[in-house]
Amino acid sequence: MNNLSEKRKFIIDTDTASDDAAAIMLAALSDNIELLGVTAVSGNVDVEQAGLNALQTLEVCGRGDVPVYLGAKRPLFHERKATISVHGKDGMGDKGIIHPSGKFQDMRAVDFILDTVKKYPGEVEIAVLGPATNIALAVLIDRDAMKKVKRIWSMGTPGFGPGNATPVSEFNVFIDAEAYALMLDSGSPITIAGFDLCMGNIGLDRYELSYLESGSPVAKFLTQATSVILQFNIDTRGVHMVDLPDAVAMAAALWPDFVKQSVRCHCHCCTENSEVYGQVIFFQEGKTYESMPDAKDVNADVITMVDNDLFTERFMDLIR
Repeated sequence: MNNLSEKRKFIIDTDTASDDAAAIMLAALSDNIELLGVTAVSGNVDVEQAGLNALQTLEVCGRGDVPVYLGAKRPLFHERKATISVHGKDGMGDKGIIHPSGKFQDMRAVDFILDTVKKYPGEVEIAVLGPATNIALAVLIDRDAMKKVKRIWSMGTPGFGPGNATPVSEFNVFIDAEAYALMLDSGSPITIAGFDLCMGNIGLDRYELSYLESGSPVAKFLTQATSVILQFNIDTRGVHMVDLPDAVAMAAALWPDFVKQSVRCHCHCCTENSEVYGQVIFFQEGKTYESMPDAKDVNADVITMVDNDLFTERFMDLIR
C-alpha cells in the first residue's frame, strides 16, 4: 500500500443510487486514494437517503471511517423536475439493505468542500456523480477557493450521444442545469465522462452479475442494489446488463490508462426553460464553426473513448 502522503486526495459528491455506490466502492477499495469525505446531494433520491446509501456503502467496504456530509436538498433555483425512478424508491434496489450504523457529520457539505480545498490547495480532486448543486454553491460562496481544486471529474451530459432524461439532456444535468453551468464556468479544471460511454457493452452482464452474487459481501451488496436498474434495462432495452455510468466516471478519474481518447471543448449548458433545458453543447477545440469564427475558451476535457475490457477486469478484481 502506498504511503498516505502519496495518495491522491478525493471528495465524492453524490446522489447515491446503485451506480454511485459502485463508484464509491472503487474509490473506497483503492489503495492509492485518500477518500477525504463524501458529500450527498438530492438527485436520484432525496439528500438524506443519498447520505444513508453512502454511509451503508462505505460500511460494507469496511470504510466506515470516511465522513459523510449532507448537502443541497433541492436544485438552486427551482423545484426538482419530475423523472422516473430507475434505481428503486431508496435508490438501492428496495431490498431493505440500507441500515447504516454511522451518522452524518454536523458540518454542511458545501462548508466541508471549501474547508478541504483551502486546507489542501491544488491537491483535492472532486468526483461529481450527481447534480452539481453542492459544487455550484461552493462556487457562489468562494469562487477563488474552488479554482484551487486540482480537478473535477464529472459524470454528466450525454457526451456525444443521446440524453437519458430527455432526448438531449442527461439526468444529472437535467436536475439542476443552472448548477452545472456554474460548475463549467468555475475556472476549475474539469473532465467530463458522458453517458455515451455506457451505451456499448461496458457494465455488468448476466454472467458477471451471477458471479458477484456468490462473491464477497461487497459484491452481494452491489447485486442487490442494482436489481431494479437491471430489471429496467431488461424491460426497456431488452438487455440483461447493469450500466454503471458513475463507476465509469470514477474509473476515468482513478485509472489514467482507462481513458483512450478525449477532446478539449468549450461546454455550454442550456438553462432556458424549454425542451433543451440541460443540454450541453460542445464546441470542440480546433474545429471551425461557420457562424462562430472566434474560438471559445476551453473549459473541459470530454472523454470520447475508454477501455471497456480494462474496466470490467479491474472492477471485478476490486469488488469480488
